[in-house]
Amino acid sequence: MTAASTDIRTSRLLYGCMGLGGSRDTDVCTAEDIAHAEAAVEAALAAGITAFDLADIYRGGKSEAVFGEVLARSAGLRGRILVQSKCGIRLPDGDRPGHYDLRGPSILQRVEESLTRLRTDVLDVLLLHRPDPLTGPEEIAKALMSLHEQGLVRQFGVSNMSAAQIAHLQAHLDVPLVADQLEMSLARRDWVEAGVLVNTPAAAANGFPHGTLEHCADHDIQVQSWGPLAQGRYTGGTGDSGSADDQAAPAARLVAELAERKGTTPETILLWWLRRHPARIAPVIGSSRPERILACRDAAVREPDLGHEEWYGLWLAARGERLP
Repeated sequence: MTAASTDIRTSRLLYGCMGLGGSRDTDVCTAEDIAHAEAAVEAALAAGITAFDLADIYRGGKSEAVFGEVLARSAGLRGRILVQSKCGIRLPDGDRPGHYDLRGPSILQRVEESLTRLRTDVLDVLLLHRPDPLTGPEEIAKALMSLHEQGLVRQFGVSNMSAAQIAHLQAHLDVPLVADQLEMSLARRDWVEAGVLVNTPAAAANGFPHGTLEHCADHDIQVQSWGPLAQGRYTGGTGDSGSADDQAAPAARLVAELAERKGTTPETILLWWLRRHPARIAPVIGSSRPERILACRDAAVREPDLGHEEWYGLWLAARGERLP
């Protein structure tokens, strides 16, 4: 495997490590947890994925710790991949409520802790996990620039933020924000619905910040989609409710038909549906099952093979009603 690009924007797919690290009930990573992580990482690499997405809160930090163990056991792997992590969410702990914290000292501390767990001296990308309404962009930008100048973080981005929030922070930052990670899938379609519901009564019920994809395209910001496989809703698994979703059945049938016709997997069809959009969406695959990770290979190595009408057909099947 050759060295990975140092720019996250060249990545077609990312592997999301939120499922690695074992049980949340213990602070210790077992040998089984490490073996599970190694198998997932090996599957991702075999599928052509060289960018790995983490966060300081995943499994209470154990996702980063177990990934760091995988890096330590595989000589030369760190130089062949991109490592992206996130900070900014503080989970409830005793009397402390769950909250968001992008204060400068908190960012610096969280990154230091992530680097220690990951056993690396630099993050290729740091994303701000959620907006913190109490911290101004000047303070955030000062912390990010300090990390950049120290050589601890190469690139920066955000997660779950709108165009206005991105622009507000960028105005105070001397390096470009290069990514925005948002929930996007054939099931979570508000991002694409926002563009066609303009001037309709239904627009008021759509919560996606209109103009965000356009802003990202205009400023060379990669749009990363978390949850792109919709928890198996269209590939024989279950929806968010944990039970089979009858409403998803028409789209699931079409996904299967297209996969057979194109000589690929249903997972690839779902990822191609995202990648076919001109926003250049890079899905973040969250499954920890090697066989499901490998089922995404064509989405990493092939350009989306979906025609205009096929793409709309999937949208309409999932939507369950005509477009306005």
